Amino acid sequence: MEWIILLILIVLVLVIIVSNINVVQQSRAYVIERLGAFSKVWQVGIHFKVPFIERVAKKVSLKEQVLDYPPQPVITKDNVTMQIDTVVYFQITDPKLYAYGVEHPMMAMETLTATTLRNIIGDLELDQTLTSRDVINTRMRAILDEATDPWGIKVNRVELKNILPPQDIQNSMEKQMKAERDRRQAILQAEGAKHSQILVAEGEKEAAILKADAEKQAAILRAEAEKESAILKADGEAQAIRAVQKALADSLEMLNEKAPNDQVIKLKALEAMQKIADGKATKIIIPSELQGLAGMASGIVESVKVLDEGSGFSWQRTIWVDRETGVNYLWVASGYGGGLTVLLDRDGKPVVSSLPISE
Repeated sequence: MEWIILLILIVLVLVIIVSNINVVQQSRAYVIERLGAFSKVWQVGIHFKVPFIERVAKKVSLKEQVLDYPPQPVITKDNVTMQIDTVVYFQITDPKLYAYGVEHPMMAMETLTATTLRNIIGDLELDQTLTSRDVINTRMRAILDEATDPWGIKVNRVELKNILPPQDIQNSMEKQMKAERDRRQAILQAEGAKHSQILVAEGEKEAAILKADAEKQAAILRAEAEKESAILKADGEAQAIRAVQKALADSLEMLNEKAPNDQVIKLKALEAMQKIADGKATKIIIPSELQGLAGMASGIVESVKVLDEGSGFSWQRTIWVDRETGVNYLWVASGYGGGLTVLLDRDGKPVVSSLPISE
């Protein structure tokens, strides 16, 4: 019987010992009280609690936690009531202060968040509230972090989840946004049309410039071509003149080498007069040394006036004989033109009269 009681006591002691062995997990902390007073904080690891003397007062999570509060009515500076819901990201940094700082810390944080939000929004107008989310978030985080510091809580971030103005204001805002979008669309269309017109004008300007440049280049090329043509033509004429002059000089040189007499020179003068008479001039001025041409002729052997039946023109043929040499010349005249040449026989030799002809 005694052995049974001893065995029961041993088992009871083992159960008590095992039940007072605690393992603290990662990112958690235990607040321990001894005889109703704070004793210590257990961190990660295995710990033994003294039975009947110590107890775990609070188990605290050291992870970052999120509190999503429902929408709350707030009034702006211009008396507009809006519904705003917030999200608070916090972390417990001191388990002792969290356990003994305030009763129901989560409820206290919710109340503190609501009052802080009302105070901040009450200093802002509707437009500022809608456009100053970052400012509101920063101010709320700073105020909440400072207020919850005695509770062992650190507020990391505060976000405004939704800002819902009244329905009539929402309708007005939608109309305003639609008008703004229409205005921007009109501006963009006007700028597009303006840009298009500018591009068209620039294109026409470039085309006109290119056309003017092309015409300029064409005119330059035509002028250069005409210039080259004139130069080539002038060079050709100069070469022809030089060739004629050279031939004339050669003929004169040959003539000088043959030592011509006066009769040959007079013959050449008469041949020149023949070429002059072939022109269209109505009057011929004979040089002074040839004005005695009539005196060269001893008389007129035959003067015949013939009418060309085919054309209706009148031809006059006259044979002149040189008094000194006896050479016969044929003068042919028609209208205002005429010509003088040496009269040749069948053998191509000049006809020479042996008998003197009276005047």
